[in-house]
Amino acid sequence: MSSRKSNIAKFFASLPKNIFSGFVVSLIALPLGLGLAMASEAPPIAGIIAAVVGGLLVSILGGSHVTITGPGNGLVGVILVAVTTLGLEGAYAAIIFSGILLILLGFLRMGKLADFFPSSAIQGMLAAIGLIILGKQFHIMMGNKIAREGSFDYLLEIPNTIIGVFSYDDMGLVYAALVGVVSLAIMVLYSKIRNKYFHLIPAPMWIVLLSIGISYYYEIIVVEPNPIHPNYMLTGIPDISAIVSEIPNPNFTLLTSLPFWTSVLALTLISSIESLLSIKAVDKLDPQKRRSNVNRDLKALGLATVGSGFLGGLNVVTVIARSSVNVNSGGSNRSSNFSHALFLILFISLFSTQLSRIPLPALMAILVYTGYKLASPTLIRKIFSIGKEQLIIFFVTLFMTLFVDLITGIAAGVVITFLIHLFINRSFSLFFRNVLKPNVLMYRESSGESDYYVSVKHFCSFLNFYKLKNKLDAIPEDKDVVVDFSLCEFVDHTVMESLSSYQEVFLKKGGHFEVIGLDLHGADSAHPFALRRMIPGFGILKNNLTKRQTTLQEIADDFRIKYASEKTKEYHFLDSFLFFRTKKIDSIYNKLYDVDNTFELFDIHFSEGEFIAKENVRTTMLHIKLDRTLPEFTLDREGFLEKVYAFAGFKDIPIKNHSDFSKRFYLLGEDAEAIQRFFTDDIVHFFESNPYYHVESNGSNLLLFGRERIAGIKEIKSLYDFGKRLREVIQ
Repeated sequence: MSSRKSNIAKFFASLPKNIFSGFVVSLIALPLGLGLAMASEAPPIAGIIAAVVGGLLVSILGGSHVTITGPGNGLVGVILVAVTTLGLEGAYAAIIFSGILLILLGFLRMGKLADFFPSSAIQGMLAAIGLIILGKQFHIMMGNKIAREGSFDYLLEIPNTIIGVFSYDDMGLVYAALVGVVSLAIMVLYSKIRNKYFHLIPAPMWIVLLSIGISYYYEIIVVEPNPIHPNYMLTGIPDISAIVSEIPNPNFTLLTSLPFWTSVLALTLISSIESLLSIKAVDKLDPQKRRSNVNRDLKALGLATVGSGFLGGLNVVTVIARSSVNVNSGGSNRSSNFSHALFLILFISLFSTQLSRIPLPALMAILVYTGYKLASPTLIRKIFSIGKEQLIIFFVTLFMTLFVDLITGIAAGVVITFLIHLFINRSFSLFFRNVLKPNVLMYRESSGESDYYVSVKHFCSFLNFYKLKNKLDAIPEDKDVVVDFSLCEFVDHTVMESLSSYQEVFLKKGGHFEVIGLDLHGADSAHPFALRRMIPGFGILKNNLTKRQTTLQEIADDFRIKYASEKTKEYHFLDSFLFFRTKKIDSIYNKLYDVDNTFELFDIHFSEGEFIAKENVRTTMLHIKLDRTLPEFTLDREGFLEKVYAFAGFKDIPIKNHSDFSKRFYLLGEDAEAIQRFFTDDIVHFFESNPYYHVESNGSNLLLFGRERIAGIKEIKSLYDFGKRLREVIQ
């Protein structure tokens, strides 16, 4: 009960900040909502209705905390097609049914839907949407309304529109183009102006205020009509009473037609993907690092979309840009989303006549800038740096979306990703045997640096990442996690990018998330998100350093030692150790060593058994050369297997006056007396007061390792420190 009272108290304490944040967001949502609706060829008020209904319903019923809902950029092209093919009333019916499907997806717990789409395909789809928005609205921004059949045709006409501005006979069109260019300049230069007072008002709202101010200037000061051509002024903004009285009647007569259900599926697909990706992104921005209930959010978004469709509004989705502004403005709970909806109602109630003074080119400039950001050349450079195969996926999705439609585009992206994965893996049988894997093993480690260890075997791609994701989602973000891919042959870009997101969340929550076992995998680039495959020397894949290897190089620089990432067969210094007497070493790699090779820390690949009993093992070991001779022995933590060894005749050597040491450690060797003399009080106390390691002597050198797996960075530092201090005690 006290906890509940505390939460209520925190809610009211943070309410002023959330109301202010909602006000700031509403300043962006107002012009953007009007612009997105007009770009979709719906009434301008349709975008505001979606924002209001979404803000009121999702803030109460949703499962996220700091997200903002309203009309989305990604749906402009789909709604435009729906309005064109079905008519406005038919489009409202399609919007309502897409909301019903969203509710159904929520009840079917399909929040993981976004995990089944390749990252580069999603980026290609969003870039195509950006180009569609930019291409269509650029001409209106420049005072040149045109109609073309395909989205690509609008892009091809951009040079002609720019040249045509200089041949306008009507000065009203020249002023319209000038307003568009100035508004675009405000959007571009806004972030470059370093003034805290200027930034109190968002860039889109500056455009609105300046446009309305200039309109009043001509009306009151100059006493002349607005010089902008009347065809390029915003119309159709009703007041609240008119909105209520003019609620449209959705046309459900097209329910049996193929175009209707194509639109419904496209609306559902894009709104669900855009919302789920935005929710995942906003969760990373949440200062309290809470996890959203995405299935609950899908239900709320679906219900809000149904309500919006009946009232004459667009689809309701979670939007990343307005959500980011919400977090940056101090929003910490759902009341900011609710407040932003109330402020929009207030604006429409009090200022609907003033909104009609906004020129269309000004609103279209906001959308042109939004479209450019979605399809920025920087994005293409980033994808190219990840890998050439990702660029193929990106462009296939982009062009198929531009020339056909969104569903075909994302489907083509999935198919080409699948084919590229098949090509990279070379073998059809190998690929299809493993495509629905990985086998994911997770367990809690009782001691050592890592709280959780996750081993991933076989293949890990966008098609099966949910198996690994389910395990990772069950781990508290303030714990230490090691994810080991040393037994996984293939890890794709989508998985690598998703794991990076986990690393950020765990870091901010005070945990530690480390990915290991990828050092032997080839990659097309040095980018940390690059696809990785365990095929030495294969075509497009090269030996680019992983993030772990880069960190090992940094450790070597800090400790003033050397680092070599390459695989080597120079491992015969290990042959004399008892541990390797029945094992076959394949190679060692990732070697950290001093100038004299007296201190060598390395990853090693070896095998036990043969034929069907053969098992490959990769682990991290430390080899120390000493300046003195010492008895041959093996020291390990006392456990069940060690007690079995005792029954088999391998006797644990006791150390006098150290009964606790003898209980906790299993000490094996042939010359018991020499071993007992070697284990002095200082050496015994050292082992008793430090973490457990397997320690073995071959008479002149020591071999140390922890668990039989690749060590994480924290574990490597611990092993290195343990070895240095042990050498000092022995020397």
